Amino acid sequence: MPRHFLSILELTPDEIHGLFKLTADLKAKQKSGKAEQLLKGKTLAMIFQKPSARTRVSFEVGMVQLGGHAVYLAPTEIGLGKRESAADVARVLSRYTDGMMARLFGHDLIEELARHASVPVINGLTDFNHPCQVLGDIFTILEHRGSLDGLTVAYVGDGNNMVHSWLNAAARLPMTLRLACPGGYDPDPAVVENAVQAGKSEIVLLRDPQKAVRGADVIYTDVWASMGQEAEAGARKEVFRPFQVNESLVRLAKPDVKVMHCLPAHRGDEITDGVMDGPHSIVFDEAENRLHVQKAIMVMLMKDG
Repeated sequence: MPRHFLSILELTPDEIHGLFKLTADLKAKQKSGKAEQLLKGKTLAMIFQKPSARTRVSFEVGMVQLGGHAVYLAPTEIGLGKRESAADVARVLSRYTDGMMARLFGHDLIEELARHASVPVINGLTDFNHPCQVLGDIFTILEHRGSLDGLTVAYVGDGNNMVHSWLNAAARLPMTLRLACPGGYDPDPAVVENAVQAGKSEIVLLRDPQKAVRGADVIYTDVWASMGQEAEAGARKEVFRPFQVNESLVRLAKPDVKVMHCLPAHRGDEITDGVMDGPHSIVFDEAENRLHVQKAIMVMLMKDG
């Protein structure tokens, strides 16, 4: 059976650190013009239910840089789970390609793809989690801090798929993870409990963003209404307004705090222009590092030997 990557929980702490080491090596070689074509002749199928500029470009460019090729499959080209079952799609694409990346709504669909695929399946995002993004985020923090020791991350906003992946990361790597979410918008209790029971990290759930960010090394936020929640956007805006990451909130954190956002950002809602473009922002560093971390994941799963 192939190895898949659907969740950070599928990696051991040593594997995560090894992945970061490989990421740093791939990034350095790409920047210096000494990149190796580690996936020469390989093909990745990219299955999209949810559109995304960063996910498509980073995986496609990553495959090109590694000497391979990527095939983009738009939402209308498959109709996953409607026009054709995930099981059949997995079986067919396994005959054509060396790996699949899927960016989907339901997490059950990517699990079904993985069950029936005979090539590796990579989670490019589901409504439940977003593991490639958070690995890229943590690698970016490591680049800026030089170490993950004593790390305190304050997440401010909706308890969504990003929070689930941060909790999964906290179940593998020690950190203090503070989650400031409005009532009724908490992450899945089972995911929280799993992170607590892992015993690696201190997990704190709060209602007050100011308490969450005091002394934090990183402030993280995301949109208040994710794709598929557009009908709720107006109501959510009223609930989440006190959770905006703005200049006054950032001043409560450490003087050298880093501010992160997985993008796309709704400027003026969850984050202000002044913070997004300010001296604490490493938003575009983390966007770039999606490319390098995903290359490392593809090499780990798809390279022969």
